[in-house]
Amino acid sequence: MAKHHIRVVELFAGVGGFRIGLEGASDAYETIWNNQWEPSTRHQDASLVYQARFGRKGHSNKDINLVQTKDIPDHDLLVGGFPCQDYSVAATLSKSGGIEGKKGVLWWQIYRILDEKGDKRPQYIFFENVDRLLSSPATQRGRDFAIILASLADLGYIVEWRIINAADYGMPQRRRRTYIVGYLKTSIVAKKIERIEDWVKYDGVMAKAFEFKPKANTVSAFEIEGTIQEVSAEFNKGKKNSPFGNAGIMLNRHVYSVDAEPVYDGPRQTLGGNLIDESMVPEDFFITEKELPKWEYEKGAKKIERVSKEGYQYTFSEGGMAFPDYLDQPSRTIITGEGGSAPSRFKHVVKTKLGRYRRLLPIELERMNMFPDNHTYHPEVSDGRRAFLMGNALVCGVIEAIGKSLYQAIYDKAPISSKPIFTVRDAKPMLDLKLFEDEENPIIFNNPKKLYTLDPTKHLLIGLVKKDNEKYFLQKEPTKLYYTGKNKTFPSTIALNKLYYFMPYLKEKGVRDLYLIRVLRIGNKAEIHPESKDEEPRLVFELEYLESLQDYQKVQIYRYWYKDTLLGRIIEK
Repeated sequence: MAKHHIRVVELFAGVGGFRIGLEGASDAYETIWNNQWEPSTRHQDASLVYQARFGRKGHSNKDINLVQTKDIPDHDLLVGGFPCQDYSVAATLSKSGGIEGKKGVLWWQIYRILDEKGDKRPQYIFFENVDRLLSSPATQRGRDFAIILASLADLGYIVEWRIINAADYGMPQRRRRTYIVGYLKTSIVAKKIERIEDWVKYDGVMAKAFEFKPKANTVSAFEIEGTIQEVSAEFNKGKKNSPFGNAGIMLNRHVYSVDAEPVYDGPRQTLGGNLIDESMVPEDFFITEKELPKWEYEKGAKKIERVSKEGYQYTFSEGGMAFPDYLDQPSRTIITGEGGSAPSRFKHVVKTKLGRYRRLLPIELERMNMFPDNHTYHPEVSDGRRAFLMGNALVCGVIEAIGKSLYQAIYDKAPISSKPIFTVRDAKPMLDLKLFEDEENPIIFNNPKKLYTLDPTKHLLIGLVKKDNEKYFLQKEPTKLYYTGKNKTFPSTIALNKLYYFMPYLKEKGVRDLYLIRVLRIGNKAEIHPESKDEEPRLVFELEYLESLQDYQKVQIYRYWYKDTLLGRIIEK
């Protein structure tokens, strides 16, 4: 390994949470190759976002089962949040397929790559999975994790792990996950391990990243014996509880673990501290008075009489959930079903200062996972899919902390990063068009729309027209161009790919004329007014005139020059 340079390969990359966390930890981490493939969908949203943020170089959007090891460059650190649906907290444990389930088999792709790399396998590994990994499957508690540890031991790795709830260490989401770090026995870090008990409690990468105190009488020590097939068939068979504590280490198949209680007295982030100013929230994220009772029902306690498939009658019951969500605490765990306007027990709902209820914006979900603002913003990715991506993601701050600790263990000095993760967020964020400055092809947020029928459910953007441009918009012409201010003046909460109609706002008059947005793209003022020589990136709207209201109508567009609403709200007035 070159001095202060750690080559990283990222598997099951999602939208790059590991990369953000590691780059936030140290500039030494360089992701040289990454793979993201979602087999259940034709539209590869995560891959699109990853490439938009990090570029196409070294990116693989191909089924990992079909990627040959020789096509993966040699590296120092292999990372990944390998798929965990078969033992996800979203399903009951008794129905989990565990590591033998459909998704669980992807663990063996990690094993295959490490095995086939031979003498060039990475010195270090770093994985993330659900907390339930340590106790799955229900029929043989801990078997899945034992298989993982045994297979890594057979490849020459020492492995430590921790179950960490990000909120216990001041982060803005209650998200419990298992984090696994491994070291080849020949590595610098492995040679520093003297007593495994001390490594788990005080000296190890995990212990120094996240301080804890052991719970009394929870120490567990044992051997994982037999071939992988024997481990699969016999490990912990017939016992009710998993032998794995939530903090531990495995060396030569000997396991030492303990249950950890977090120790932390630093600053704490909350859901409320990461919310967007109410005036910038698009109208469709608010819950109407008509829909509110449905949300209250979904969130409330209930007992329902049901009949099973076998004909047995039983009572289904569930407790109530906080409604609205507490603003002075970290958020609940984000799940993949967070997006969409349909009432749901699991979606977050907050109450604004003006007393309105609303769902969380994609940018707020990103903040709960400590991603940069608008990380998933992409013209081909809907708000619902952005929420799905965050439900699948990890909390980048946890990766950053472990990345710092790993760097220190390798180099015996504190890491330095030019891309630290920010914990203080702007309540009034503006869209930075430079998110797409590395794109080779022009970014078009809206495909040309061909049909003209007034649809009150479509999104309408109202945009201020400056005085020097009012005459242009007062002229009756079938087509017009409208361009925004420079790239820090457009609210980043507005989803550009949802905009359908446009109405220009004249200061002394209000709105009157309705246009169809034919194309919305990134351009500049110089293409419209060459004499300006202004080539700063702006949003350019190519508009087609539809019709006008009888009179100008005053609309509150706040102080941000723009308002995202629904056409029906203007027509109804």
